[in-house]
Amino acid sequence: MRLYLVRHPEPVVQSGTCYGSSDVDVVPAQQERVRLALLAMLPRDAVLYSSPLRRCADLARTLASEFTCQDVVFDPRLAEMHFGDWELRPWTDIPRPEVEAWVKDTVGYHPGGGESVLQIAERVKTFHDELLKQSHQSAAIICHAGTIRMLLACQRGLPLVEMARYAAQARHKIGYGEVVLLDL
Repeated sequence: MRLYLVRHPEPVVQSGTCYGSSDVDVVPAQQERVRLALLAMLPRDAVLYSSPLRRCADLARTLASEFTCQDVVFDPRLAEMHFGDWELRPWTDIPRPEVEAWVKDTVGYHPGGGESVLQIAERVKTFHDELLKQSHQSAAIICHAGTIRMLLACQRGLPLVEMARYAAQARHKIGYGEVVLLDL
């Protein structure tokens, strides 16, 4: 199965803002640019999966209308990390000791009282494992940079804690609207 891992278009948030699982809109012109690029790239018979967050879901819905499947599987396991009370705050306003605590325990710490990276690894791994049981030729997954890094980490066959650590330390910066190919 060939996966097209698609990061959502650029969101409408102030630069330097922590917006993880916050449901934010995207820049309309970027939405259209990404949609056109994806229509030229993705196979029309691909199954569409999406994070339920608006910045992914809106793109997935517009694509579905032009695909054979015409439906989108919205899966909350594909959502970005929930940063608790850090959500929609400028990174510079988050107390330095809290950020340092996360740096010391990247995998287990709950930023802002939200999700830990290990919790994300658990939910994305369950999605990945279920997807492996499907007989799709190709699938497009509209999601987030963190989710993409975690799906790539799943392919390494690491124990869950190591998978979470690998994804958290991944240096690959995934651009808005970028597509990462993964063959399962």
